[in-house]
Amino acid sequence: MTVRMRVLPLLVLLSASLTLADGKKKVLLPAYVLQARTVYVLIDPMAGTSMTSPLANKTALEDVEKALMKWGRFSLVTETQTADLIITVRKGSGKIVDRTIGGEPTNDRPVVVQATDESIRVGAHRGRPPDAAQTGQIGSQPHPQTEVGPTDDVFVVYQGQVASPLNQAPAWEYEKKDALKSPNVPAVGEFRKSIEETEKQQKPKP
Repeated sequence: MTVRMRVLPLLVLLSASLTLADGKKKVLLPAYVLQARTVYVLIDPMAGTSMTSPLANKTALEDVEKALMKWGRFSLVTETQTADLIITVRKGSGKIVDRTIGGEPTNDRPVVVQATDESIRVGAHRGRPPDAAQTGQIGSQPHPQTEVGPTDDVFVVYQGQVASPLNQAPAWEYEKKDALKSPNVPAVGEFRKSIEETEKQQKPKP
């Protein structure tokens, strides 16, 4: 039996750039988030495939990408090398401990076709996702496992174009029930508010 458990570094807990999901603590975002124009979205590589809702994470990923397209601030890219920001998503199971399927290449998407009311996106992924972006190792076979993880939906923003981006402290994190639920996708809305609040605070006062 395999047990998968995600342990966040202490640095994440102490990071001044981390915004708490409850909204009680307003923290300014780092400059690279405000300057970013491209983004790459993927499923949290530590997340296995749910036995009861096998498409939950993939649906959440697509819903987040559509919400970002509708927002219009960022351009979605299919190459991690050109991404200013990297966003990971993970659907909560409502359980701290859950049975999932591990060893599946959850972030393999050769062709992407997405449409919103305003635009349509067609692309092909090229190159490998960021370090540790695949749940399973090359040659591994799907297998049942016991997974320890968050009970709620998780949306995390990392700096792109750096070495091992997913091993760095995140710039922003939002964890809440139904945070990735379509059609509103509250996590994207909260991220937008955080950016707008930071820009507002940085404007010179008369």
